[in-house]
This record gives sequence, C-alpha cells and structure tokens, in this order.
Amino acid sequence: MDYKAMAKSILENIGGPENVANMTHCATRLRLTLKDTSKADDQAVENIDGVINVINKAGQYQLLIGTEVGKLYDEFEPLVKGEGNVERTDTKEASGSIISNIFSAVSAIFAPILPALAGSGILRGLLILCVQLGLISEDSGTYSIIFVASMSVFYFLPVLLAFTSARRFGASPYISALIGAALINPDFIGLMGNAGNGATTEFFGIPVVLMNYNSTVVPIILSIWAFSYLYKFLDAKVPETLKLVVIPLVSLAVMVPLTVIVIGPVGVYSGEAVANVVNWLIERSSVLTGVLVGGGWSILVSLGIHWAVNPIMINNVSTYGFDYIVPFTFACNFAVIGTTIGVYFKAKDKRLRSFALTGLVTIALSAIIEATLFGLLVKNKKLFLAQIIGGAVGGAYLGLMKVVTNAFVFGSVTTFPAFVGEKSSNFIQAMIGLLISMVVSAVLAFIFTNKDEKLA
Repeated sequence: MDYKAMAKSILENIGGPENVANMTHCATRLRLTLKDTSKADDQAVENIDGVINVINKAGQYQLLIGTEVGKLYDEFEPLVKGEGNVERTDTKEASGSIISNIFSAVSAIFAPILPALAGSGILRGLLILCVQLGLISEDSGTYSIIFVASMSVFYFLPVLLAFTSARRFGASPYISALIGAALINPDFIGLMGNAGNGATTEFFGIPVVLMNYNSTVVPIILSIWAFSYLYKFLDAKVPETLKLVVIPLVSLAVMVPLTVIVIGPVGVYSGEAVANVVNWLIERSSVLTGVLVGGGWSILVSLGIHWAVNPIMINNVSTYGFDYIVPFTFACNFAVIGTTIGVYFKAKDKRLRSFALTGLVTIALSAIIEATLFGLLVKNKKLFLAQIIGGAVGGAYLGLMKVVTNAFVFGSVTTFPAFVGEKSSNFIQAMIGLLISMVVSAVLAFIFTNKDEKLA
C-alpha cells in the first residue's frame, strides 16, 4: 500500500490541507475535524483504495482504515502541517461541539498507550496463571521481575498520560512528563507517612491534602490541560534567548504546587465519583448493564464514541485491579464473530463467505471489529440485529456471574488471560458467557441470511 499517495488522495477529496482543523488517529481510524464538512466528497474518499468506510459523526470526520492507520497518519500529518495549517493537534475546532472535542481529546490521549496497557494486562494474567499452576513461586525473583514488568504501566500512568495529553493540548511533552513524575516521586509519596490518602501538609502556609497519584487517570489530564494554557502564554511572551530556562522553571514552579493543592485532589475525587456511579449501577443491575453494554457496544463503535467509556475501564483496572465493563465489550466482539460464522455456513456467495471468514480471523486475533461492522453488519440490518441480540444475551450472563478482567484489553482470543484471576471460576464463567454470545448470534445470523445473499 502506497500510504503517501493514499494520504494525498484523501486530502484532495476533503477540501485540502487548509480545511483540516484538527487530526488524530486511534487504533483503526483517522479522525479529522474539518472546518467545512461540505467540502468533503464522502463517496470519493470511500472509493480510495485502503479506506474501508467514512463516518461523519459526533463532530468528527472519521476514516476507517484498519490497524495500519498509523502508517497512513505518518504520511498524512506532514502533508497537512507542511502547509502551515495545523501547528498542533490542539488547534481550535471551529466546527466542533464541546462533546465532539471531548471525544477527540480522549481518543488522542489514550490511543498511543493502549498497546502498552493491553500487553501489560496480558502479561499480568499469564503471571497469575503461572502462579496458580505452580510454575512460578510468588517468593521468587522471577515473579518479582515479571510483576514489575506487567504493573509498571499502571504505576507510571500519570507520566504516560502527561506525555500524550501534552501532545493533544499543545504543551511541552517533556515538561508535562516531569509534572506527572513529580506526583509519584517517592519523596512526595513519603509525605503521607502511614496515613495514606487524606493526609495533610502545607505549602507556604497553604494546606495541602495529599493523595497517592500512581495509577490515577483524571488528575494528570486536568493538570496538563491547565498547563497547556500556561505553556502557550509563556511561549508567546518569553524572549527566545530565555525560553530554554524560564519556561521549564516557571512551569514546574507553578504547575506542581497547583496540581497537588487544587487540581490533583479534585481530579481524584471526581474520577472516583464517576467510577463509583458506574460501578454502583453495575452492582445494582449487572444483568441490565450487561445487556446494554454487550448489545450496544457495537453501536457506540459504529458512531466512534466508545472512547468516552474507555477511561472509566482504565481507571477501574488501575484503581481496583479489575473491571466489570471490559467483559461486556468481549461479548460484543464474540457476537460479531458468531455472526460471521452464521453467514459463512449459510451463504453461497464466495466473496461474502471469504469476507466473513476474514472478519472472524481478524477479530479472534486482533479484536478489530470495524471492518466487519461496516463492511457487513451496518449494511444488513438483520445481521446487525443478530449481533446485538447475541452481545446482549452474552453480556447479561457475564453480568449475572459478575465476571471481571484484571486488565484493560480488547476482546479477542489472544486476550483471554485477562480473565485469569484468583477465582478460577471467573475464567470459566467468562468462556461460557462468550460462547453464549457467539452461539446466539451465529444461530440468528444463519436464520437471517439468505443462501443467495451477496456482499453489498
């Protein structure tokens, strides 16, 4: 695939570089905010080789590319920035609503670290499994080394999020990373003594409520968002000859105290409040939550707004060590797999059967459902309904059994170790729930598919 030629073709059909107000990408999509969406020729863009689908939702112009989207973005970004139209990814989005801007920010902040989170989560699950099988002792150096390797991404999450947040909001990534690092510095954590969260100290007479910020999500994002305004102000006002020293000096002197005094505690409590509300709803009616998330996740994915839920799942895993919502997303993915199975065994058209089989393998190995979602389900309402019902039924079972994952991962066969925990029944119940999702959607898809059905 010639990604440079592809990027040029996309730009030509969306109104040129000057029409791009903001750009980013997630795991499978190139996400653009256009100044004038009427200048984009949706059909022409969709006809470009390598573009699977075009979605203009939630204030974003989204191009479904697949797992190679990063390669396209690497070619696309310099073509746009070379014209001087987009200096930073935080460029004001004239046509974007507040909600669309939030979705865009969440996507840009979390997308770069998702592989690290997923890989670490799987490694953690495999370590737990090895301990349960007696292959590794918890008292051994081997256990400690692998444990550190699998858990460091969560401990240092504020540093990683500081870096990605800075790139999204237009601040210095390296100064931002230092702000995040200051929050988990052993000397700062040591101020809490044995009291833990809620211990107090003072800063020039100002009382400071101390919190443990390792593994937290919200505080550092809010901090770097606030820092971006200070950074831009300093960048504009400080002479070039003094920037090297003055900007980092003032930034650290202002932002670290401001974060630990005001932003940090607000972020911790607000993040915990949101997570507690979601978890309370799950505890009150886990079955209903499983139905809604398991059945509706594919709808959120089709609209490109599923990213809004990801921080809640990540926060649960980093704070509590487990999450209830991730299993429901597995139910959705395995319902999509089931739908492809039903289509494969019922349809006679070779292209349709080949597409269904390719989708099955792709989802089972990489958890990427978009190609099948847009290439098959969205175009066939009966099959989409089969997938939704399968996901809802499987999600209901997972909710009833209170199945959890120990990591934030995407639902596929390769990420099954995320279900391994101290309770062996958790893994077994997860497999039953996912099998239910797959079988129900497969049976319904088989019923809903005509033998002479063709790939639209």
